[in-house]
Amino acid sequence: MRVRRSYVVSGFSRTVLCGDVRVNATLQFGMPKTEDEWKETLNPDQFYVLRKHGTEPPGSSALNAEKRHGTFKCAGCGQPLFSSDSKFESGTGWPSFSAPLGHAVETSTDRSLFMTRIEVHCAGCGGHLGHEFPDGPPPTGKRYCMNGVALKFEPEDQA
Repeated sequence: MRVRRSYVVSGFSRTVLCGDVRVNATLQFGMPKTEDEWKETLNPDQFYVLRKHGTEPPGSSALNAEKRHGTFKCAGCGQPLFSSDSKFESGTGWPSFSAPLGHAVETSTDRSLFMTRIEVHCAGCGGHLGHEFPDGPPPTGKRYCMNGVALKFEPEDQA
């Protein structure tokens, strides 16, 4: 399947025809909802990122500066995704983590923007969270570069 995606590149909106960037059909998620149901539960920015595979602008998330101990959860379904212990400053402008919790995320191949990347999804609802890169700190060497709008932070003292 081919999809038409719109992107803003250097201030100009472009629509490009690219390979399928939707969740790999072999991935199964436990929260089937219609698009209208997701629109009722998510704000427009969350819907764009989680359900339409969008990306928030770098540096736009308050979670970049979050330093408290706690858990980062999916904004779509509340699934615990990352411990604050795995969060690090990557300098990219997006919240970054070295490892997810247990089986909290699934991945698929993203061939948009004329490159191949590993797309990261919430294992609970299938929402698009961001991408995984091989340039993170030890011991994993991975950087889970997440859209802050796709996450909710729960401080340890409120867990």
